[in-house]
Amino acid sequence: MSKKKIGYDDAYSLKTPEDSIKLYKKWAQAYDEDFALSSNYLSPAKICSFFNKHARNTDTPILDVGAGTGLVGECLNKTGNKKIIGIDISPEMLEQAKLKGCYSSLVSANVTKKIPLKNNSVGAVVSAGTFTHGHVGPDAFDELLRITKPGGLFVLSINSKVFIKGGFQEKFSRIKNSISVPIFNEFKAHGNNKDENFSKIKIFASIFRKK
Repeated sequence: MSKKKIGYDDAYSLKTPEDSIKLYKKWAQAYDEDFALSSNYLSPAKICSFFNKHARNTDTPILDVGAGTGLVGECLNKTGNKKIIGIDISPEMLEQAKLKGCYSSLVSANVTKKIPLKNNSVGAVVSAGTFTHGHVGPDAFDELLRITKPGGLFVLSINSKVFIKGGFQEKFSRIKNSISVPIFNEFKAHGNNKDENFSKIKIFASIFRKK
């Protein structure tokens, strides 16, 4: 009997950081092939594209939040961004990211707690697939703003289903004096797909700068 593949249902049913650690420990080695390739996952390339469109030379180093197996870092690295820090709660996912050779450093940490980086130490923050069901909520923005230099660029994917009910809309309102007016670009998380569930997933690319 074949082993059931891990998928979106498993990821969306997560409740705690401990759940994430357990799931991604199991999923790490198969994630790129079983999920990213098979579902035509577009979010990493989209976030990379939005970053390159809005970035300045000063937006470095780049912090990739929820770096996972390094899909965003790999894309950024190919387009000439060389100083990229990957942070993720799963050491096993970061081991896969390390194999891609696109990060200047990797940090295993829970971004819903205090992030082990200095104030005003990163020039930009990117993220794909992390601000979604059962993963990281909007409260992480406070720590991300703390460690980002004034003027630093943020390019974050936020699942449209959690944008209001997950508190992201309210959070943007609360931090409006600390950031530029955000730009929101909606896109589909996945390209052409046989699975209708994948086709329905929409993302807001949320683009702003720390004041």
